[in-house]
Amino acid sequence: MLTIGGRCWLCQQTLHRHQDGICSLCLRHLPSPPLCCPRCGLPSARNNIACGRCIQHPPPWNALVFVSDYQPPLSMLIKKLKFSGKPEVAALLARLLLIQWLSRYRAGEVYRPQHLISVPLHRKRMWARGYNQTDLLAQPLARWTRCDYHSSTLQRIRVTQPQQGLHAHQRKRNLRGAFRCQQNLTGCHVALLDDVVTTGSTVTEICKILLNQRVASIQIWCICRTL
Repeated sequence: MLTIGGRCWLCQQTLHRHQDGICSLCLRHLPSPPLCCPRCGLPSARNNIACGRCIQHPPPWNALVFVSDYQPPLSMLIKKLKFSGKPEVAALLARLLLIQWLSRYRAGEVYRPQHLISVPLHRKRMWARGYNQTDLLAQPLARWTRCDYHSSTLQRIRVTQPQQGLHAHQRKRNLRGAFRCQQNLTGCHVALLDDVVTTGSTVTEICKILLNQRVASIQIWCICRTL
């Protein structure tokens, strides 16, 4: 008997390799972001040098790698992962991020980090959702890139409001003192993984903690960057 493979998450066509999660046609038609600054990830005139914003006010990280703007179909897949109890979507999204990172890595724009850190959920939200979506993204990425990864490296020690609906100042205040690093990362090259980066408040707050530990450098990895 023939084995029926999985189906593409977007067009529902049968896949030759079910672990890919998306067919080659849908992969080719995923929206590409405009030219973006390699450091902050926001639209810029060139994608190989830091933009004027980063020259005047550099963010506390060295590079930002993402797949697409927060728009369909990736925004739909992220919502399925976070709010619809579809943890199996994580492998597909992690693969798409790996493709983007590899293109930057082969071009010499980013390096292979030593440690991968995922943005944690508070234990109460973790219990309600059943899993941390960034942990599910980090597990295959750490294996594929041969990075050291422990889900407990970073802890969220305070319950915070959801960031959606808050303006930039409220987001910063909401996250103040919310995280704690459990591992000594002095001198290490680190990649910090989140599903979506909007204003950057979450990753900025965590970067401050990592810089206080004197990490050598920080990359931000995310599926979507709100442009």
